[in-house]
Amino acid sequence: MTRVRSLFLRLTLFYLVVTGAVVGFVSLFPSMTNYMPIGGAQTLLSAQSGDPFQGIGIGATQVGNLAQSIVWLFVAVCGAVLTTLPVTWVYMASRSRTEYDQALVETMIVLPIAVTAIVVMVHNSLALAFSLAGIVGGVRFRNTLKSSGDAIYILLATGIGLAAGIGALEIALVMTVLFNFTFAFLWVADYGGLTGTHRYLRPNNVHLEEEAEDDPQGRDQSGEGGGPRS
Repeated sequence: MTRVRSLFLRLTLFYLVVTGAVVGFVSLFPSMTNYMPIGGAQTLLSAQSGDPFQGIGIGATQVGNLAQSIVWLFVAVCGAVLTTLPVTWVYMASRSRTEYDQALVETMIVLPIAVTAIVVMVHNSLALAFSLAGIVGGVRFRNTLKSSGDAIYILLATGIGLAAGIGALEIALVMTVLFNFTFAFLWVADYGGLTGTHRYLRPNNVHLEEEAEDDPQGRDQSGEGGGPRS
């Protein structure tokens, strides 16, 4: 349970520090509010139904030249990465050694960067959107996940990139805060668990890993050699 308490503490401190840093920075430099990729949620929620093929307005009306465009995109990408970072902490803390996938952690970090940039490019062009679909179909990118539950992390990272790309980073923030703390609470409560069943958020995984680390010979309870139990 020490790892669980540490995770809760890290998540809470992270959100408090980042929020305080952003508020303090904007207070010192009020002009930077023009380059904040936020406010898109209000536009999406208040928009009336119309042409489904109409482009999405990002709302960066104060961006008027190349330098300002680069600043806006840089802030959006950095915001997406910062929002994704605590999600990787939840994954690393809740996975056993046999289920842990470092490639997935790295993918969660870089995926929002790519998605943010792609959304900015295609958000107002149906032709570019279809072109992108054709390119992705040609590349045929595939990644085998070790656990079916890992797919939710890829989905979340994609959602963060989408939110940042349309200037609605507040959606990504609310989504990840609720995701991280809900997952952490499910881990602590072991919600839905049954005796003898496999649970990839099971706290006992931590104890099994500690036992394996304490036994350098990799022996099981019967004294015979073998790998660490999962």
